[in-house]
Amino acid sequence: MHADAARFTRADLSAGLRRAGLETGDLVFVHAALGALGCPDGCGGGDEANAMIHSAIRDTVGDSGTILVPTYTFSFCRGELFDVVATPTSGGPWSPSRDFLEYFRQRPGVLRSADPIHSVAAEGPRARELLTDLPHTCFGAGSVHDRLRRAGGKICMLGLGLDEATFRHHAEESVGVPYRFQKLFTGTVREGGVSRNEGWLYYVRILANNAFPDGRRLEQDARAAGVCRAAPVGAGEVLVADARTYFDLTVEAVRRDPWYTALGPAGDPVALERARVCAPAYDVRLPPNATPDEMVARLWRLPRDIVSSGYDAALRALATQVPMTIHEIPTGTECWTWIVPERWTCHEAWLETISGERVFSYTDNPLHVVSYSLPFEGEVARDELLRHLHVHPRLDDAVPFVFKYYEREWGLCCSRRLRDKLTDDRYRVVIRASFSYDTLKVGEVVAPGASEESIVLCAHLCHPAMVNDDLSGVVVGIDVMRALLERGQRRYTYRFLVLPETIGSVALLGSQPGYARRAVGGVFLEMLGRANPHALQLSLAGTSEIDRCFSAALRDYEPHGWTSPYRTLPGNDERQFNAPGVRVPMLQLLRVRHVDDAEYPYREYHSSEDTPERVPPGSLSESRDLVVRMIDVLERNVRPVNRYSGEVFCSRYGLHVDPFNNPQGHRALFQIMDLIDGSRSVLDIAEQCGIAFDAAWQVVDELHRHGLVTW
Repeated sequence: MHADAARFTRADLSAGLRRAGLETGDLVFVHAALGALGCPDGCGGGDEANAMIHSAIRDTVGDSGTILVPTYTFSFCRGELFDVVATPTSGGPWSPSRDFLEYFRQRPGVLRSADPIHSVAAEGPRARELLTDLPHTCFGAGSVHDRLRRAGGKICMLGLGLDEATFRHHAEESVGVPYRFQKLFTGTVREGGVSRNEGWLYYVRILANNAFPDGRRLEQDARAAGVCRAAPVGAGEVLVADARTYFDLTVEAVRRDPWYTALGPAGDPVALERARVCAPAYDVRLPPNATPDEMVARLWRLPRDIVSSGYDAALRALATQVPMTIHEIPTGTECWTWIVPERWTCHEAWLETISGERVFSYTDNPLHVVSYSLPFEGEVARDELLRHLHVHPRLDDAVPFVFKYYEREWGLCCSRRLRDKLTDDRYRVVIRASFSYDTLKVGEVVAPGASEESIVLCAHLCHPAMVNDDLSGVVVGIDVMRALLERGQRRYTYRFLVLPETIGSVALLGSQPGYARRAVGGVFLEMLGRANPHALQLSLAGTSEIDRCFSAALRDYEPHGWTSPYRTLPGNDERQFNAPGVRVPMLQLLRVRHVDDAEYPYREYHSSEDTPERVPPGSLSESRDLVVRMIDVLERNVRPVNRYSGEVFCSRYGLHVDPFNNPQGHRALFQIMDLIDGSRSVLDIAEQCGIAFDAAWQVVDELHRHGLVTW
């Protein structure tokens, strides 16, 4: 091309914009790669050229028009503070475009959105309505792109193809494409001199090459359908598309072919990501009908982070012990206010001196790396290292368990004694970790009953390289379900959930709204591998049938056991079941020290000292037996209805309650018979008589055997 043909004037650009369909009063979102158009004539470049480009756009839309320009920073993606006024634009797909974007952003009167990833700047009469009070989503409902479409705006590309317009991601998110997902980024936004912590949702793509953005086919469709009009300017062209029409075109194309706007070929996103990441494989096998101790011995050391290969391997092994259904909830799924996170894989990590002496490594113990740490490699000063190096608050020789699932920073862990020996000026840190699209997994074991009403048992599997918290609850739950499955008739259906803490129950309940409606109560099993007396934390309601039955069982069978009100013991997934919108009375059974004990909840809590050797022989079986007894009380807590009138003629039926086997029932026989009329449960009767549940049950069962009582 002749050099003169690559030059263009302000009038040339204005005329090209009009030919492409831009009009006075338009609301327009402008992407620019000015170098592709050539050289603006009559100016020396830099801000002079940027001013000419801006004037040409303003000439075209007039004072009644509103201009929007992307001013991306990706601040939260980079773990950086986003200052609405001061943080510079990172640029668009062509780096020279940054000059124009920054020029526009800094013009007097221009507003900028507070989006810490995909901020947008605007000037004109509609700027404020488009950029303020935004929901915390880059491309979702209520975002700038959504508002642009609903307001009848246009998209203008200066020197770029329509395939480079970020607006397409709004359409992809609206319909849902298999290779993108919601990812939460957290950080700090500074605006008006005030800093605030925020979380923003960014509809990111999986990193497998198949998902690389490719809007070329869509642009061809848009040109062919007249949705996009082009006009030559200088060495390139300008394009203008109506946002609504382009959105509809994109949605239709993606519904026809979900991979239409990606490089492809189409594939299973999970399989593509696993192939990309090459996570370590863990093949853990359990013997048939493994004992709780055998399950602990084989599974405890695995790196069982909330979504990880280690967690999946442990769940697969447990699924060989009882009939188990594994529910999978994809990364990025919105469940209530939560977002299912990515899979985290730590390939290797270590801390070493500058001379190469290894201090500790992930291979030594998975707890040496903060769960969900960002990857990091480099030399750091000692002070910087200590800001990222965590120690246990109580135990000098233990490595702590630290997790930062929803924060974006790197971190290591070691014992306090080791940290205090780190006196060099500088160290080398290596954390090779990957984040990838996958599925969160919840294992469910069901023991069907006569009623679809269910009692939910629950325990979390996700704490790596630890036993009591909460692998102990998992293996006790498996053993309880074995006992229930071996029984005959059950009144209730029993469901045992093995899940990652908090997000597991949120994901299951949030993605299956009917699940909670079938549940009438439950118990979370945790920290049962100690010799402490059992503690039963009551539900939010505190007075439900399951609260009363389980409390009675604990009171009758373990005199040293104790109960505690809701949210007074270490909190776990019982919170999600008791929460607003769910309100299933979920209790919690633990073996912890009292809250006022200096070593509450137990000495080795969240540390590398939580090992199998710390589990006293028989403690897990004792907990299993107690849970089974609690269930027995609940199952037998029927409302007996009398089939007799008046006082029962005991001699006729040979009714006799042995005073040696059941002294309480013997003393209360006639009082119990007085109270049976269908209005009281067995527990009600026991409490009114001041006797143990079993004592009352034996009398009621004897009356039932003689046909004097039904239920």
